[in-house]
Amino acid sequence: MTEQLSADDWINAGLKALTKGGFTALKADPLARAMGVSRGSFYWHFADLGAFHAAVLKRWREVAAEQIIAAVEAEGGEPLQALLRRTFGARLELERAVRNWAAFDTAAQGAVRAIDRRRLDYIEALLRNRGLDAATAMARAQILYWTFLGFALSGAPVPPARLKALLDEIQRMVSA
Repeated sequence: MTEQLSADDWINAGLKALTKGGFTALKADPLARAMGVSRGSFYWHFADLGAFHAAVLKRWREVAAEQIIAAVEAEGGEPLQALLRRTFGARLELERAVRNWAAFDTAAQGAVRAIDRRRLDYIEALLRNRGLDAATAMARAQILYWTFLGFALSGAPVPPARLKALLDEIQRMVSA
């Protein structure tokens, strides 16, 4: 079975472990036990724990930014509205787990800074495409992003009808 596992299998298991158990769960032994394989499989794909952590963070950036942006762009329609719906409607346990990890680890801090910058730049571009000047787009992008982070880190569930009303209000505020 060891030969059947790919690096992607380990990374996906790492993302699940991170989401459920936090960054301290990102170790070869407990992951190998959970996957029913030996640690040798882990070290076949990753030189060390640092390389594995880097791969997990890279995948998080892909999932939490690039895949969302690509989906918004492919969806058509009003991109800011689609982005708000996708991000505020997503399960955000992984977001919280990575940000918690970043409080203790410089590599995770760098990944969080990079994704924050990527997301802010994208939101700002959407606002500029709606005709806002650079300074206004930058300010509103920051406010929108802080709103998202507050929502993501709160972890409080919001009923769908209430969330839709809040997103409609955010859209009106940004468009004003």
